[in-house]
Amino acid sequence: MSANVNGFHLHRPLKAGIFAPIPSFFLPDTEDLDLPAFESHVLRVASAGVGPLLAGSMGEAIHLSPQERVILIRTARNVLDKAGLKDVPLVVGTGGASTRETIQLTTDAANAGADYAIVITSGYFAGVLANNPAAVKAFFTEVAEKSPIPVIIYNYPGASGGIDLDSDLISELAAECPNLCGVKLTCGNVGKLTRIADTVSSYSRKNPFLVLGGFIDFMTPSAFANGHGAITGLGNVAPHAIRKLFDLSEAAKNDLSLLPEAQRLQGIIARADYTIAKTSIAGTKFLLEKLYGYGGTTRRPLPPISAAAGEALWAHPHTQALVALERQVGGKTQ
Repeated sequence: MSANVNGFHLHRPLKAGIFAPIPSFFLPDTEDLDLPAFESHVLRVASAGVGPLLAGSMGEAIHLSPQERVILIRTARNVLDKAGLKDVPLVVGTGGASTRETIQLTTDAANAGADYAIVITSGYFAGVLANNPAAVKAFFTEVAEKSPIPVIIYNYPGASGGIDLDSDLISELAAECPNLCGVKLTCGNVGKLTRIADTVSSYSRKNPFLVLGGFIDFMTPSAFANGHGAITGLGNVAPHAIRKLFDLSEAAKNDLSLLPEAQRLQGIIARADYTIAKTSIAGTKFLLEKLYGYGGTTRRPLPPISAAAGEALWAHPHTQALVALERQVGGKTQ
């Protein structure tokens, strides 16, 4: 099923599920984009039923030039299409320092092949914006109106100078802006997710508004609160396991006999999320190197994880339990 938004025909509707913010991989000596590693990882994640999100926080968007963002979008679209995954949508981070820049980045992303944008509030002037919800609302309203593709609100206080959109503001935006198609709640506020999901379920919208967690550690509770999945960095490390958790949690709403297994998987995944998230992007890249032979390092000034800390992360029982689950669910024995 497709829809027409802002004059654009959407061949790839955004569905409830799991999305992974794909890291941007860099060559060790030059810090140029490592496109072969990027291609391999996009295909690995998408083949597990997890949607790729490019140029997000995990993708070090703040370290990418506009030209590099375009390269990543075109590269991802090409590798997915060649693999027969033409129906997989591309979500791309397009938040900029100003409203003007955000709209330009979003337009550039659409022209390069992005299907959806995800936009964070700029935190540079957080001292003004954090106490001015009208200005924040005006920002998202204007971006949505001028974007050629649908836009997801990205609520991440930790990366936007502490700006934290409340449930009332997000619900108002969902009601008033038809080109807003969802929210990612990296504030980790389960109550907020519950309120928004309940409120938007009563709206009459041509296209759905997805309420997505920004962590995977409350996937099962959010499913029962009528949430729509999650955008989670852990989807890079264990895409099969996390997709399995989503599917089980959804199925359990209609068959409670499945709930104990969903809860078991949720426990393993929640502990791993808590442990791995502490090491941020560098830790995730270290684990990808261990698991798949690529990962590399971050772009300076973001420091890499030390060898000792990386090995401790890999050996941690929470990490090893997740790796064992991923291998079991993904059908891998090594």
